[in-house]
Amino acid sequence: MEQLKYLGTTLSTKNSIQEEIKSRFKSGNVCYHLVQNLLPSSLLSKNTETKIYTTIILPVVVYGCETWSLTMREEYRLRVFENRMLRRRDGLKRDSVTGEWGKLHNEELTDLYSSPNTIWVIKQRRMRRAEHVACMGERRGAYRVLVGKPEGKGPFGRPRYIWEDNIKMKLQEIGLGGMDWIDLAQDRDRWQAPVSAIMNLPVP
Repeated sequence: MEQLKYLGTTLSTKNSIQEEIKSRFKSGNVCYHLVQNLLPSSLLSKNTETKIYTTIILPVVVYGCETWSLTMREEYRLRVFENRMLRRRDGLKRDSVTGEWGKLHNEELTDLYSSPNTIWVIKQRRMRRAEHVACMGERRGAYRVLVGKPEGKGPFGRPRYIWEDNIKMKLQEIGLGGMDWIDLAQDRDRWQAPVSAIMNLPVP
């Protein structure tokens, strides 16, 4: 068996997150179709539509994201999916100059919906999880799974990211690349400063 479902999460023998993300997209689409008759309603404000998205659809898409190890390619796929969801809500926009109908650009979507995007939510939850893992200690199973390195040889090519790599990479982006994040996360007050800095990093 190459993959299985456990507690709603797709686990793969190849330690790949791609199948899990595909599964999250399918579940997100199902949720959207359940509420699609509400979203285009002229009776709902943009704020209400955004709350429907962030409380019903988004939690389904990011379920289990605390343990994800994402590459730039997977982050891009998540952004594309989110933008597609947002465009479905607004339909087409008519150009004030040419009069032609077209889709909203990414920048326009960002201006319309200022709520935290998918990547922001994932980073926030992952950093919170990092703090919990660091405080567990080496004897706890969750600590060994998320921080440990698999035994044996992997396939040829570029090594896959592990969960801890994402934590180290974000700390490096804010100038704390050489710091022991496990030691830093032991102190909640000290940990909040880099977490806030990471949350403010621009999404490429």
